[in-house]
Amino acid sequence: MKKPIAILTMAGAAFVFSACNEPAESPEAETPEAEAPAEEAAPAESAPAKPAAEKEEGGTPSPEAEGWVSLFDGKTLDGWKPSTLGNATYEVKDGTIYGKTKEGSPNTFLLSEKQFGDFELQFEVKVHDKLNSGCQIRSREKTEEDLVTTGKGGKPAKDLNRFHGPQVEIESSPGQSGYIYGEATGRGWLSPEPQEKGHSHDYVKNGEWNQFRIVAKGARIQTFINGNAVADLSDEKIYETHPKGHIGLQVHGIKKGTGPFDVAWRNIRIKELNK
Repeated sequence: MKKPIAILTMAGAAFVFSACNEPAESPEAETPEAEAPAEEAAPAESAPAKPAAEKEEGGTPSPEAEGWVSLFDGKTLDGWKPSTLGNATYEVKDGTIYGKTKEGSPNTFLLSEKQFGDFELQFEVKVHDKLNSGCQIRSREKTEEDLVTTGKGGKPAKDLNRFHGPQVEIESSPGQSGYIYGEATGRGWLSPEPQEKGHSHDYVKNGEWNQFRIVAKGARIQTFINGNAVADLSDEKIYETHPKGHIGLQVHGIKKGTGPFDVAWRNIRIKELNK
């Protein structure tokens, strides 16, 4: 296994970068046997092959395709920052953002520096079978004002600076991956399906890379896992409080005496949508 290329912890960040970009092979041009006379029409050219940049394997639009922007360059953590709370670690390893639990740490998040409102987000993720993880969308760290509205039982919350908002669940199968949870909002599950006793699905391939797709437009949030539709939630209340915010990659907190567990993300890209 390659040594980490970059490491980011709550105490600080250290980066060591290396890159090796292999140019794509270009198709060989055919050499005509004889040049056509100037007055004759040139032979019709065959339709060029669709550039590899337009679609990757499985039909996933690449960052180079129109409207798509890569959020992770595969080599550095540029464009990301750690949450104020939590001390799990994030580093770049083998072209992925690799998160690892720290015993006794609360939930930790790696935040996109940029905020997003309406968008389509795609990424691949591989999570340890014993770790609960998630992808926050439209989220932010709590302010004094947020404490008033995010407590339970009518009481104000006390978790100042905690990263909160809609979370797309990530866990092993059978489970609730893809459904929407109100992380630290005081509301619990926003999606109705996980609230049904015994509900689960097996769309996540345990121990393998899984493709997630999230579409957030207005109050509606849709999710897909490996091409399977999972959540289709319209929640005006959460949209009113969280119309835009950061993307957040979660390493869930674990109890003392457990772990370490890990989760990794790659091919993270986003396309902002016009209302």
